[in-house]
Amino acid sequence: MGADPLPQRHLCSEEPFYAGVYAYGKSEMRIEIVEGRARKSYGHGRPLEEWEVLLKDHHEGYIDWGEFDRNQAQLASNAYGLVGGPKSGRGGSALLSGLITCGRCGRRLAVAYTGRCSRRPVYRCDRPNQMLGRPRCLGFGGSRIEAAIAREVLLVVEPMAIEAALEAERRRMESRDERQRIADLELQQARYETSLAERRYAACDPDHRLIAAQLEKSWEASLQRVKACEARLDGLAPTTSVQTPDLSGLANDLEAAWNAPGVTMRSRQQLLRALVTDIIADIDASTREVILTVHWRGGQHSQLRVRKPKSGEHGCRTPEDALAVMRSMASRWSDEDIAASLNRMGMRTGQGKSWTAHRVSSLRRVHGIWAYRSAEKTGEWLTLSEAAAKLGVSHHRMRALLKAGVVIAEQVMRGAPHQIRASDLDNQRVGAFLDGAGRPRRGHSQNQPSMFSDT
Repeated sequence: MGADPLPQRHLCSEEPFYAGVYAYGKSEMRIEIVEGRARKSYGHGRPLEEWEVLLKDHHEGYIDWGEFDRNQAQLASNAYGLVGGPKSGRGGSALLSGLITCGRCGRRLAVAYTGRCSRRPVYRCDRPNQMLGRPRCLGFGGSRIEAAIAREVLLVVEPMAIEAALEAERRRMESRDERQRIADLELQQARYETSLAERRYAACDPDHRLIAAQLEKSWEASLQRVKACEARLDGLAPTTSVQTPDLSGLANDLEAAWNAPGVTMRSRQQLLRALVTDIIADIDASTREVILTVHWRGGQHSQLRVRKPKSGEHGCRTPEDALAVMRSMASRWSDEDIAASLNRMGMRTGQGKSWTAHRVSSLRRVHGIWAYRSAEKTGEWLTLSEAAAKLGVSHHRMRALLKAGVVIAEQVMRGAPHQIRASDLDNQRVGAFLDGAGRPRRGHSQNQPSMFSDT
């Protein structure tokens, strides 16, 4: 008895022997001239069409030839990083992983990630340094590079998207016209059958009651079918005149679709690799620009220049809205009040952190926003707490004064602390309001009869 065939998952699918094939001459020797001398190298694989001997069904195989071909195709699709092979598009945080090549040495650029909170890709050519001890060819951050490539891809896809939208609209119109034509033919057929049923009923002898009843029932069913076909045809008829669709906002729609939260990086990578064959990168040291040569599928080429960020220039910048709040409040409020106001407004630092007095103070010094005037405490402006303390009332009573409009308070913006001018508290209206204008009165009317008698 022969041995049981091995499970297919344990087979080495690279070897045609397991497919019942005898093969010879699968590799070759190559000779290169290196420094004036001939150097031989062995083990270079040949394409299957160039094998010297290939005998199929030579012996009983574990797998058939068709499965061997499928395995070879799968192995080829998994061979990332080989020259001329497929480019990596298996996810990750880098859009151009496995697709960008060094313009100086021709090697594929490696991807490294920096940053503790948000992992930002960095592309660099490290293999000459790691393998040969040579200086690194080049390196640059990936955020600006990926954004420039994404914009270029959207510009390339936009005409095709417009054409696809027009083609989809044309097919929709053709489909609607075809359904309308079919509904019209069904209506004609139903009307003919109704006319035929009417003639049969009219030609029937009234004495044959059973036959007449059956013909009448058939006629009624034909009439119902005509009504159903007319209703269907009315539903397919266009209610308004057909207009050419407006595709002016399609570019914005493409950008929104590219940046949508539900779109994974793997989907973006696969779309990019469906359009781009390779990207050659180099750096112009004189202008501090990264030169990207994009090789599109179909033989077209385009070149992009992206400025490299300067030392200290990064993407973790404080939002302009937060800086505007600081500039508005710094003239009257302390760093603690500014930090509290920014936190109430839901604003964050450039690194996504909450605000503290120390961070506000550091940022003020960096951007030249000088100290607030209220630190001198000249008494011209008061906070809500200081105004309540001066009048000797509670915070609730002070807010009632503001709500009634007796005291006017200023706010730099919604959510910022109230600013009350000290001179406004000496107004007579404030004293009248506090003496009882805001409380319910119990007056005595002369015309109102007394509940109790004098006796």
